[in-house]
Amino acid sequence: MMSASRYQPWLHRLALSTACVAMVTVVFGALTTSKNAGMAFENWPNSDEYTMVTYPWLRDFGRNWNKFLEHGHRLAGMLIGMWSIALVMVTFRLESRRWVRGLSIAILLGVICQGILGGYRVLLDERGLAMLHGAFAALVFSLMATMAVVTSQGWLNAAESKGAGVGLLKALAMATVGLLAVQYLLGGFIRHRGTGLHEHLGMGIVAYMMVWVNAIVVQRCSQVWLRRSAWTLVALTTAQVLLGVGAWFFKYGFAPLGIVAVAESVQQLLMRTVHTVFGILVFMTAVVHAVRVVRVGHFLHSDEVPFSLTDRTPDALTAGGAS
Repeated sequence: MMSASRYQPWLHRLALSTACVAMVTVVFGALTTSKNAGMAFENWPNSDEYTMVTYPWLRDFGRNWNKFLEHGHRLAGMLIGMWSIALVMVTFRLESRRWVRGLSIAILLGVICQGILGGYRVLLDERGLAMLHGAFAALVFSLMATMAVVTSQGWLNAAESKGAGVGLLKALAMATVGLLAVQYLLGGFIRHRGTGLHEHLGMGIVAYMMVWVNAIVVQRCSQVWLRRSAWTLVALTTAQVLLGVGAWFFKYGFAPLGIVAVAESVQQLLMRTVHTVFGILVFMTAVVHAVRVVRVGHFLHSDEVPFSLTDRTPDALTAGGAS
């Protein structure tokens, strides 16, 4: 049973900023993997003979990109750790819902576990842990996005939802999350193991089709809040597909466009990195959409006629609230 609450704008903003700060960590981590710089330092938590905060990080800019990226990733991880502590403190101060407080603790614990995984990846020089580190990042980032959703005005407005049941939407949303999770893991195999390319391509087609089916079915629902997240997922996934094509071109070349594959080129590095970052954003958006569907479904009666086009009243079209 969900306890009553009221909108806390500062908590919502802090939750949003937590996800934004985490994205800095994600970008540095993706660049580090693309550059194969995960072992730029052989020790952790220190960087060479320096502590994490005393290492002359900016000295490496333009001189030693591997160390610059890896230490930047460590600093960003430390920053998101402190940000997550602040999120827990503010949540316990402003939020009355116990399960939301628990969610903030889960985010902090996830960040701590993520840091430990990254540390042991270095200490053991284990690429398998690097892949797990990348996969777990998507889960933690999705928890942060969920925190932003459940503290938003739109979440509270969903209690006033009027319209059809969302039983089918729940199934589609969960299936979409599952397929994109498998697709993201297959992408990790390519980045860290160099295997699973054809499986990644095949699953990409299936997942992309599911994203479109989900959006088309949601379009028949009266909830603007759900339609917005479904079509955002379509847009991000479409961009991700195009980025995947670009990553393929720069890795293997494409003569008709004059693209020549050059190992470790800047174009290849950036394309692979952006493709990875968008992969996390796509998975996060799918999770956010599923959370919204579950929220709306909580307040709708199962005996209502599903997805009636006549439910699209002017009031329904203007509802939805904040993200």
